[in-house]
Amino acid sequence: MNSRERVAAAMGHGVPDRVPVMCQLALGHYFLRAGRRPSDIWFDSGVFAETLVAFRERYGFDGILVNLPGRPSGWRTHLADRRDAGDREILRWKAGLETRFPPDDNPHAFLDGGGTLPRARCDAVDPEDPGTYRTAGYVWNTWHAPSLWDIPDGADLTDPGSYPAWFTAALSAVREACPDVSVHAEVFSPFTHLVELFGYEDALLALVDAPGTCLRLLDVLGSMVVAQVRRIGPVGPDAVLISSAFAGAGFISREMYRRFVLPVERRLAEAIRGEGLPSYTHTCGAIGDRLDLMAETGVDGIDTLDPPPLGTIDLARAKAEFGRRFFFKGNLDAVNEMLHADEATFERAVRRRLDIGMPGGGYILSSACSVSPHVRPERLCRMVELAERHGRYR
Repeated sequence: MNSRERVAAAMGHGVPDRVPVMCQLALGHYFLRAGRRPSDIWFDSGVFAETLVAFRERYGFDGILVNLPGRPSGWRTHLADRRDAGDREILRWKAGLETRFPPDDNPHAFLDGGGTLPRARCDAVDPEDPGTYRTAGYVWNTWHAPSLWDIPDGADLTDPGSYPAWFTAALSAVREACPDVSVHAEVFSPFTHLVELFGYEDALLALVDAPGTCLRLLDVLGSMVVAQVRRIGPVGPDAVLISSAFAGAGFISREMYRRFVLPVERRLAEAIRGEGLPSYTHTCGAIGDRLDLMAETGVDGIDTLDPPPLGTIDLARAKAEFGRRFFFKGNLDAVNEMLHADEATFERAVRRRLDIGMPGGGYILSSACSVSPHVRPERLCRMVELAERHGRYR
């Protein structure tokens, strides 16, 4: 059984030859260890695809998550300056913005001179007028220099045809390079877009102060993400991950989840199913009180499953209650069991997840959240070795 078949069996509640292993690596992990400039990994679809493929081969994972959209090939022509400043890289754009790359973290965009980029304002947003919420620097799921994108300002981003070929460039390259590996695409939940557009504190206040505006904007954002799903589907990924980091109990209540998250993520799950693909949701932190609501979205699986103290998921209980409904991916504490633990503690943690997760199938061994930039590579290789030795079904 190859890696692609192994992950497909786990996602489909079949029994593979062994438990598959598939971790999402933090971008900072690549920046520190790929031997490439961080800006090339972040902005160049070809370099990003090569990096994903190389690290999968290095660690022996069964799957790859393509967690950045493609970039236009001519992005370097928009640069005014590119330099190193101590341990970080700084890009200045001709349009006046600046992108700073820490050595081990996602880049951050600023106004020229270091000022904070503007966010959308809840009291000024008109969901029917894109000009009020397509703020400078925010492009789909992250902050960038908007002059890079050769998409007209008036383009209808609810139309899959408005997304150019380069939007799926990295996904296409990884799919072509790895026909026997499970390749997953990623889209961001409309709720995540809302939180990023307003800023974390203002977004949470807006849910209370202007719920109607939030719901109407979520509907528009949902149509955009559905269009992205339809653009991604024909490329041939094996699954689509819905990144929904802010939907846990550390941010919103069960009732807020039911009102603001469940309906839009149900739309995404339906759209992904319409492409003939399984879906799963990545939600960080405390989700033990809302697995039943997550089930109502219609997604096929749940990612992260942070255990205490980072989250509230006991894998044995979750599998007993929802193991027939979901496939599960994760549950290894990315900080206390992977980054800081000694070898014996780490190996006990992996063995415990295999003992709990593997009976009956439906489990993918993984870190709960992204693998920290500073987790030792040898530890990730060891995860696969342990799955080979202790996670075999036959």
